[in-house]
Amino acid sequence: VNEGGHNAATNDSETEYGEEISILEEDGIPGTPYKFPTPPPKTKLQRELKLLEDHNGPGREESKHVDEGEGGRTLRGKKIVWQDYDSGLVVTEEMEAEEKAQRLEKIAPEGSPLNTALTHLMSVDKSFDPDSFMNGARSAYEMIVTAYAEGDRRTLKKLLAADVFAGFTQALDARDDEGLRVEFTFIGINKSSIVEAELAGGEAQITVRFVSSITSCTKDDIGHVVEGDPNAVDEVTDIWTFARDVTSRNPNWKLIGTESAQ
Repeated sequence: VNEGGHNAATNDSETEYGEEISILEEDGIPGTPYKFPTPPPKTKLQRELKLLEDHNGPGREESKHVDEGEGGRTLRGKKIVWQDYDSGLVVTEEMEAEEKAQRLEKIAPEGSPLNTALTHLMSVDKSFDPDSFMNGARSAYEMIVTAYAEGDRRTLKKLLAADVFAGFTQALDARDDEGLRVEFTFIGINKSSIVEAELAGGEAQITVRFVSSITSCTKDDIGHVVEGDPNAVDEVTDIWTFARDVTSRNPNWKLIGTESAQ
């Protein structure tokens, strides 16, 4: 799911983190490139440069203290994770960890179980970034609810775990058997937040609470409304859980559980 994007799909092939995957649909028509969740390089670079400013901007003068050793490049004994040779700017592991901790506190207060769980996940999966994950999760949420309303099984299969997809398919089949169709408009997500995270074995699971605005109604085969109001804007709250194998190079997360909050 491209950050800020809408139409996307995923597959189960092994891919480099952040690599854009070109999807081929079953009929051979190229699908939409998919990345979920991948921090865009420009955003990451801007974040690192801002981080340098926060640390009094180590620049050309500071770069004189960069040493090359068996363990890699270091700055005053601290391992370097990023360096711009043109400007001399550098970011050390210590700076990066501090910056990540500061951003994480905006999602979960320091000392909270959620903060502890996400910190542990970031230590195990170096590619995981909570902000980027949430961008991808919001895009996935919109794609899934829209695909379900439209009966788009292909998109659902790519984004859902097998058992969840089976449940969605059963509901779609029942709807088709009754000759019903859904008219649906996704207006937008009003609020979204991570409410729980855990790492069990090699699988990371993150639960997200979404509050969105939609219009939806169900019509029969002659166009009569049998449920809902096509003109009413409804606020819906969903609690979804996404999972990913952190031992895999595949960056894709899949939906493994859904719950509607009252």
